[in-house]
Amino acid sequence: MVDEPFQIFHTSENRSIAYVKRYIKQSSDQSPGIIFLGGLRSDMQGTKASYLEKWCFEKECNFLKFDYSGHGQSSETFESGCISDWKNDACEILDNLSEGPQILIGSSMGGWISLLLGNLRPKRIMAFIGIATAPDFTETSMWANLDVNARKKLNKFGKVEIDSDYSNEPYIVTKKLIEDGRSNLIMNAPLLSPFPVRLLQGMLDNEVHYSQSISLAENISHNDVKVVICKDADHQFSSPACLNILTSAIQEFL
Repeated sequence: MVDEPFQIFHTSENRSIAYVKRYIKQSSDQSPGIIFLGGLRSDMQGTKASYLEKWCFEKECNFLKFDYSGHGQSSETFESGCISDWKNDACEILDNLSEGPQILIGSSMGGWISLLLGNLRPKRIMAFIGIATAPDFTETSMWANLDVNARKKLNKFGKVEIDSDYSNEPYIVTKKLIEDGRSNLIMNAPLLSPFPVRLLQGMLDNEVHYSQSISLAENISHNDVKVVICKDADHQFSSPACLNILTSAIQEFL
């Protein structure tokens, strides 16, 4: 398989979103397409996105992946973005670049974005597969882990640096990101999901505790919800064994 060059989609808010779209079947064929939604500060060149692109090509499934604004090859800066921006990016990608039913695969923050899309476009989504799904993380992780001095600095300067386990450089948490996150919280009320859900989670995940996937499952109204917990998997969930678990979950809906 030859890697597809990315293309650019211009949103209604004048953001340029880089994406890769591999469509094999015509829209008249109602077999579902697959859309991958990455995590915070990740891009569509990551292990899971690249693996899924190849797997979908081999299985002749329509596939779409993209970079949120402020991520990867898309326009804007990371610091200028927030959950609403990335939710709107994803919604416009779904509306304009896909046809028919879709299986959303959301990694970490991408899981939160996917569930927000489920509220906005429930009829377009056939199923959701979450990988270390991190709903409400701006509040329950970022804000909750800031000490008093960091919170004062955030309120005074509008941003604060926090250490990252995945980079030598700290990343910026903005006041905008925290406040906007509060307008997108989904764990404070039952999630009325009209589609089945699979939640994949590692017990070695230092970012999202596996108990959160269980809490999320309890909060989803649909009866067809399953949680798969892997004892030796971390937040990346990208080992060969984890990727096999992911594709097995997809096969359920194909």
